[in-house]
Amino acid sequence: MLLRRTFLALSVAGLASTSSFAQQAAPYPNGQITLVTGFPAGSGSDILVRYFGKELQALTKQTVIVENKAGAAGNIAAEYVARSKPDGYNIYVHAASSVAANMHLFKKPPIDVAKELQIAATINQQAFMLIVPVASPYKTVAELVEGMDDKGDKGSYAQSNTTGRVMGRMFTDATKLKTVAIAYKTDIDILNDLQSGVIDFAMMNPVFALAQVREGRARVLAVSTPERIKAAPEYPTFAEAGIPDLVMLSWFAAMVPAATPKPVVDKINEYFGEILSRPATATFLTQNGGDPFISSPEDGQKLLVQQIDDWARYVKMAGIEPQ
Repeated sequence: MLLRRTFLALSVAGLASTSSFAQQAAPYPNGQITLVTGFPAGSGSDILVRYFGKELQALTKQTVIVENKAGAAGNIAAEYVARSKPDGYNIYVHAASSVAANMHLFKKPPIDVAKELQIAATINQQAFMLIVPVASPYKTVAELVEGMDDKGDKGSYAQSNTTGRVMGRMFTDATKLKTVAIAYKTDIDILNDLQSGVIDFAMMNPVFALAQVREGRARVLAVSTPERIKAAPEYPTFAEAGIPDLVMLSWFAAMVPAATPKPVVDKINEYFGEILSRPATATFLTQNGGDPFISSPEDGQKLLVQQIDDWARYVKMAGIEPQ
């Protein structure tokens, strides 16, 4: 009887071991994928993450969910993914430019993003936009600057994220305005104050900005890219508006823990590349103010490292003290 029990125990253990090995050896992906974002549900950028979640689920035949971990300008979500198991099942989809910026906007960033996160795929390049309420009397940047100069510190503008914060400071410094910055928790929180005229203008991501333009609520005066973006070529750059140094390129990426095996990273890159190559995706990104951006993980990581250096200059230029 003892021999029989021993044999059964060994058999069960063997089966469990075999099952565990088979699961580990299964090709990626073989289970639920979570797209983590630092934006709150319903925000402009959350729309982008959910679009790619839907497309990734159809492509991989796996369940893909979106998990919103908003707060601390994306640091909570970034740290969560960096500390997660490096197996490709937790992917941080966020503005990589903001991830780079946080290395200089915070005195003690929770992670060293260049060492603890790996760009698996780039997604888009987009311009931040200066917008005014549709009822605003200002039709150009020059008119806005003149109006805000007259208002002095009675004028105000809105921002709700890292790029908007720095861009607003650079804009007011370049134009020597005393306009007061008002920080909002989310893009949606800005809407009522923008429509009612409580704030004079806002520095916004293109997803939110163009949505308000389409709804007849706002007007775009300038974009932050070096050249006019293909997604919205009708809008002038800040350089064209007489502010040549205000250039800030925002870009999204899919990021994973740095220790994620290269074959998994390459597979994620392949999936996102396939989604980005579709005309429907290009149309979606264009409607939301972005141009598709496909690159290798290696080139994406180089860009992240470069942007960390760039943001040191931006933050210093804007005169912002790290929090």
